[in-house]
Amino acid sequence: MPPLKRSKMEEADAEQTSTTMNDSDNESESCVTTVITKFISPDGIVAGTQMAIPINATPLQLQLILNTLLKNDHPYSFFLENVEILNTLESFITENNIKTESVLPIIYQPQAIFRVRSVTRCTSSLPGHSEAILVVRFSPDGTHLASGSGDTTIRLWDVNTETPQHVLKGHKGWVQTLEFSPNGAVLASGSMDGLIWLWNPRSGKSIRRPLKAHTKGVMSLAWQPLHRNSKCDRLASAGKDGIVKIWHIGQGRVLKTLSGHTAAVTCVRWGGEGFIYSVSRDQTIRVWIAETGELKRILEGHAHWVNHCSLSTDYALRTGWFDHTGTKPNDEKEALQRCKDRYAEAFGKQGELLVSGSDDHTAYLWNPILSAKPVNRLFGHQQPINYVSFSPNGRFIATACFDKSVRLWDGRTGKYLATFRGHVGAIYQVCWSADSRLLVTSSKDSTMKIWDIQTRKQLTELPGHADEVYAVDWSPDGQRVASGSKDRFLKIWRR
Repeated sequence: MPPLKRSKMEEADAEQTSTTMNDSDNESESCVTTVITKFISPDGIVAGTQMAIPINATPLQLQLILNTLLKNDHPYSFFLENVEILNTLESFITENNIKTESVLPIIYQPQAIFRVRSVTRCTSSLPGHSEAILVVRFSPDGTHLASGSGDTTIRLWDVNTETPQHVLKGHKGWVQTLEFSPNGAVLASGSMDGLIWLWNPRSGKSIRRPLKAHTKGVMSLAWQPLHRNSKCDRLASAGKDGIVKIWHIGQGRVLKTLSGHTAAVTCVRWGGEGFIYSVSRDQTIRVWIAETGELKRILEGHAHWVNHCSLSTDYALRTGWFDHTGTKPNDEKEALQRCKDRYAEAFGKQGELLVSGSDDHTAYLWNPILSAKPVNRLFGHQQPINYVSFSPNGRFIATACFDKSVRLWDGRTGKYLATFRGHVGAIYQVCWSADSRLLVTSSKDSTMKIWDIQTRKQLTELPGHADEVYAVDWSPDGQRVASGSKDRFLKIWRR
């Protein structure tokens, strides 16, 4: 039996009914003025109970609500489905196609209570080096500044008067790595001559005869964390000869030799759980037990040289007990407890994570203590990744690349967040402000740039160098940025 045909009048009525229903649905959607939410800490603790919140609420308004629930006045960032809420809830829900029928679990992350202000101007342009400056480094408390150069010397600068203080001579090759001990008492330097020198940053004098560390250049140095060794007398060195060594600096002897890499070791980190991490041009990352020198595991995945690595706890390990308040502990016991507390906070629930960057254009996020499998593969760059860095709070990762861009990633999941573009040359280094809100980048294009992490935009450009800017560091107290360039000048930048 053929289907019954509807009259034109019936079709018109049906079309009108359908249109009316669609309009009604749209109207009901547009009438949504609140959403049911609950605030959850990173550790899974719910603040208060679920509540109805205006759909046009901003992060600032969410913060006011949370401050009321927690009875404090601290700043927070808010995340939904691992993505940070930067505008209103309504725009976030629309952009990410989030269903509002169920309760929305908003994760809140505490920000640093203090705020670092962006540097805006060069206050000193300091000559002295006769070759390119390859590395600059502030001490943990920000009172000392050291620079290493292709002229084989190290220079110490007075950060208060911004004048030269000491010239440290002894190396016979390029000085390419400098590391202050976590208590600020010793400066270690490594050079292409294979030697490690140890210096007193106050007097500028060498502490002992140089350590004949490697048959080829010293590529990287790392001190044992202060909370594991209050004497600060253990140092790890990585060489171009493919060897990692652990030194007792007081006795001037090698405690352990960690061999296994088949090419140059480009970077070494000494973690807070008693492990040493080394990355190499043999495309692998090795995890060593520092106490025994045994190999715990090998992390594989990169398809080319691994250039650099960073730990989520780097900032806490570097600065020891020093913090933004500048208050000194009353005794060694209190100082040690501070170190333990700061490290425990940085370690958090996610543990000590590692990020590695490679010539294969990718970075990998690892939980190296627990597994040899990566947490995530960070891809998107178009050229070799030269430098990687965790933010002080561990929430972000920045990767610097020769493709003239910096990419921002979630520090816990490795999820891509943003790309910072603006440089017209390869980017050599990045450095975070102590509050994790700002990022400074140095480039082949002779400039530096300051980026705002919340807005994902460039905040300031810092021109002034006459050639490539190889090295940059932000003082732990947040007051200064130092940069070293191929033009042989050290520049200090302030607000």
